[in-house]
Amino acid sequence: MRRVQIFGFEIDAVRMPEAIERLFSWIDEPNGQCRYVITPNVDHTVLFQHHEGLQRAYSEAGMVLADGMPVVVAARLLGRRVPERVAGSDLVPALLSAGQQRGNLKVYLLGAEAGVADRAAARIARDWPAVTVVGTYSPPFGFEKDERETAEILSRIAAAKPDVLVVGLGAPKQELWVHAHRNEIQAPVALCVGATIDFLAGEKPRAPRWMRSTGLEWVHRLASEPKRLFRRYARDAWIFPQLVWREWATARVAKP
Repeated sequence: MRRVQIFGFEIDAVRMPEAIERLFSWIDEPNGQCRYVITPNVDHTVLFQHHEGLQRAYSEAGMVLADGMPVVVAARLLGRRVPERVAGSDLVPALLSAGQQRGNLKVYLLGAEAGVADRAAARIARDWPAVTVVGTYSPPFGFEKDERETAEILSRIAAAKPDVLVVGLGAPKQELWVHAHRNEIQAPVALCVGATIDFLAGEKPRAPRWMRSTGLEWVHRLASEPKRLFRRYARDAWIFPQLVWREWATARVAKP
């Protein structure tokens, strides 16, 4: 699959069906190591510029999918062909739907607040009955610094034998943790997909489809969680256009 270089990392220039096909190829032919997916949005892009751990996680990701519509639009404006947005919160339901058709897909939900993953599992059982949720776990705060807690999580995953580990721990924690333990996670696929477990559980409402398709999902998220997101969005709104300008200026200088 073709990759596009932008903002210092590479994005897989694929549509949703191609991404799903690749995930199932990993499940059907595991190579003994967990292959993971990262889904960059504007906040990821800003963090990436100065976060060495996140840069390492990106460099070894099996697939990098453009989650944020502003990232897709910026890529197109800069002449990089990214065919569509493939958001993590859309990728998981699409994978579950494909798993419903194939049958026998096993999923483990790691993340969200206590009880939320169980509600997400109940929804999966209702809407995609051929998909089996083989385990859920909500790690305690600071778990990533506790070797015993990490060992317990890895043991739970190994015992459950999932095809797909859905990780909703927030960025960049989820990407850093999966990258650090990619050789120990006993699942062919790990998806770093932020609030997707909350969306599946109905804990957080998703933006209307028209807002998602027009790049305005951030407005809905901000209105839903203003205290948590205002400072982050304000920072990103200041820095991201500078990154786009830098990419454009660099490309212009590089032209003969």
